[in-house]
Amino acid sequence: MAEELRSEEEQLDAIKRWWGENGKSLIAGVVLAGAGVFAFKAWQNYDASQSEAASLRYQQLVSLVSQPKLDEAGTQQARTLIGELESNHGDSLYTQMAHLLDASMSVKAEDLDAAAKALQSVLDNSDDSYLQGLASLRLARIEVERGDSDKALSLIKSPPAALAAQAAAVRGDALVALDKRDEAIMAYREASNLSQQSGQPIYGLDLKLADLAAESSS
Repeated sequence: MAEELRSEEEQLDAIKRWWGENGKSLIAGVVLAGAGVFAFKAWQNYDASQSEAASLRYQQLVSLVSQPKLDEAGTQQARTLIGELESNHGDSLYTQMAHLLDASMSVKAEDLDAAAKALQSVLDNSDDSYLQGLASLRLARIEVERGDSDKALSLIKSPPAALAAQAAAVRGDALVALDKRDEAIMAYREASNLSQQSGQPIYGLDLKLADLAAESSS
């Protein structure tokens, strides 16, 4: 399996950055306009309790998946937490982020079908453009690995700006698989430029460019 699919640090870091930027707003609650004081307080207490419970489970999940090596017991515990989030907080962003981590575990277990299913769930149910972009990017990588590079290209046509460099790199991988090497070089160069601008290095990109350049000159 390709090294890019084995390494999930990029995805975990992206989720953690997203969580740092948006986490507080998720547990702040929503003001229910026009409700009576008693009804509002009762709803607010319930909503805060639900958000706190979902937040706790999600943080436990992140801690588990972030471990260098997740054993069978840890994997089962992670699956249980994901199931609890789906059952009790199905409409929350915590659940969608949990699906991303579910996909990460499935990739590490070399179960690409399960990973694709988890990522598709994010695409089908999340309203957050960044999470959708991240899911599309990961799913595109899986499709390249599964041999459907045309589908991979269709998944990354309009990535969020924060993921543009990674999307360009995956586009390069898909173009290489389609034997469109000149276009792949352009995509990798774009990824390299965007990566430098954002200060987010992409694993193996320089090596891929060097290999393609060597093939073109031979």
